[in-house]
Amino acid sequence: MTTRRKRRTNAQADQWVVIAADSVLDSTAKKSSDPVFVRLRNPTTGDGSLYMFGSEPLQLYEVKAFNEDYHSWFIGQTVQQDGRLLYITPMDPLYLVMPYLLKAAKEGKFQPVQQIVVDEDFPNCSRLLKCSHILKSLCHVTEEKEVGSQKFHRYSQEKTMKWLNKKVDRTVKALKSSQTCVGGGVKSSTFIRTTQQSDAQEEDYLRYAHGLISEYIPEDLSKDLLKDLQLPEITSPGVEPPMKIVQKRGRKMKDLPKEGSGRTNIILHIIIVICCFLLWCLIR
Repeated sequence: MTTRRKRRTNAQADQWVVIAADSVLDSTAKKSSDPVFVRLRNPTTGDGSLYMFGSEPLQLYEVKAFNEDYHSWFIGQTVQQDGRLLYITPMDPLYLVMPYLLKAAKEGKFQPVQQIVVDEDFPNCSRLLKCSHILKSLCHVTEEKEVGSQKFHRYSQEKTMKWLNKKVDRTVKALKSSQTCVGGGVKSSTFIRTTQQSDAQEEDYLRYAHGLISEYIPEDLSKDLLKDLQLPEITSPGVEPPMKIVQKRGRKMKDLPKEGSGRTNIILHIIIVICCFLLWCLIR
């Protein structure tokens, strides 16, 4: 005799605890489609990472999971076994387009961007070109030619350095306005300074901002940016952004295990945290 109720073994697979921007939960906007999780090529590692495309107008979000051993969530009257805390933050899609532009640059010719952003391993990369303002943003990192109604693009190192420098400047301003500790007097365990914040030099802010930006660009481009900022390479470990320190402690920022529709029951807790603030300044 079978039981009257069959317990859903995968009932919890469709819900997570998430820290996200207000725009992810904007129920007032007219949405023609639901958010979708997809795997795309990570611009830093070249491997697949999980991202989310929001509703129209299409917005790209980075998805990371903060994972600890022996951790669960109490949600209502139930226990959520998946104790990960997900971070969904807005991201400039131009970072993900950059590796394809660099690859096409080896050919040295102008091409339609639709022919540049092609990836057999990650076919969803074509969605990047549908993101809001992405086509207009290409002028920041490419030279453009227009023939009739079609535009052709070729990667420009000079323009890219100017674009990345602006990203660094905005990040430095955000670090200063939020009074983020960046100098050598920071205790890495708590991110609290042992001396006055005035000890931090402009180089400390630039180096810290460069580290944040480097999380989204290829290693060679990161080295070029370091030289363009006239920052000498250091051999001894300095103060690193919180994200890197957390990774070294074993609290790994892991991707979600699968991609799929965003129709699932995602529990969103909107929390103002400095990481979200700093990441948001990168796409301004």
